[in-house]
Amino acid sequence: MKAGIRQPVTGWERIGPGDLPALKPEWNDLYNRCATATPFQSHAWITSWWQRYGGRNDLRVLVLRGDDRLLAALPLMRSHLWGCRVLRPLGAGLSDYTDMLVDDAHAGTLLPAATRALLRTPGWDVLDFPEVRPGAAVESLHRCWPDRRWLMTASDCLYMPAMPLEELITTLGARTAGKLRRTLRRSGSLDLRITTVRPEQVPAAIDDLLHLHAMQWSGRAINKEHLRPRFRQHLVQSATELIATGQAALTEFRVGDRLVASDFCLVGGDFTGGYLYGADPWLRTRVDTFAMVIQQSLRRAHERGLRTVSLLRGNEPHKAKWGATAVANQRVILGRTRRAAAYAAAVSARIRAARALKEHFPSVAGAPPRPEQ
Repeated sequence: MKAGIRQPVTGWERIGPGDLPALKPEWNDLYNRCATATPFQSHAWITSWWQRYGGRNDLRVLVLRGDDRLLAALPLMRSHLWGCRVLRPLGAGLSDYTDMLVDDAHAGTLLPAATRALLRTPGWDVLDFPEVRPGAAVESLHRCWPDRRWLMTASDCLYMPAMPLEELITTLGARTAGKLRRTLRRSGSLDLRITTVRPEQVPAAIDDLLHLHAMQWSGRAINKEHLRPRFRQHLVQSATELIATGQAALTEFRVGDRLVASDFCLVGGDFTGGYLYGADPWLRTRVDTFAMVIQQSLRRAHERGLRTVSLLRGNEPHKAKWGATAVANQRVILGRTRRAAAYAAAVSARIRAARALKEHFPSVAGAPPRPEQ
């Protein structure tokens, strides 16, 4: 490590459901020193998620400290699946990116230290990160892992360069550009009024968003988790804080006094990503609602100086027409005992089965996955 930083003290912090908030000041400070962090690793997101989805699982937080400062943090929970004791990151299932926090200045020392700490810790067989984006800290953890390890393809995420809309359209070819311009002109004819939700307005705005989302998916395969009270509670709590700190934005679209669409975006250090949106079916018969949302996302990213707009998980055709590039997340599985091999084989089999289902029954496979418990 650099001069002035002692060898970090490593160990598990066993904390109860009510104690995770105490780490907030240190956690937020570390988040700002970690270039690979996304809002899915923010204290607001994982704390809210744990309170609604932790259940009876065993909460464990691996922390590495130096000079009385938090240098790395890995929030995990232990559950039992397929005869294995499995450690998974908080947020798994609802998070499009799973990772750990590591101080950029000392990553070269901290990741090997985290590896040693995990291997010394009893009571688990396998560590499973379901959605690891390229460049994440967990990728480096995988590379230095000395025991059994697996890397599997996970979800595709689509990315677009954050540039002014007209400039982006010119890169798509004359025919596609013409169609998109006509689409945007139709949106302009509605005289849309666009407003940004303030933190104190979040509870009511989330209710409206979820109502529009349910209307939008009526009669189609919707993620049933989005209809559950605990999901609403998670979004309200996490979004209120994330919006206050600039790590999220909730945008509403109105025609006159009528709310016709709502979009919840997360804002990372290098991207803005659309997490959930909903649109009134009335609006969908008149304009391309996704084009309307993308236009606002591009404007937000450009104004904040971000490099990319992420469409997060899913490579649906309506996203691809905007020239977005698909980048695959990876599933990182790290083993500590012989049981890990059986677990990895079961995960691989499920992935193959899901691909076969999507190939032969795309309408069934198109429904977003339910969070794993």
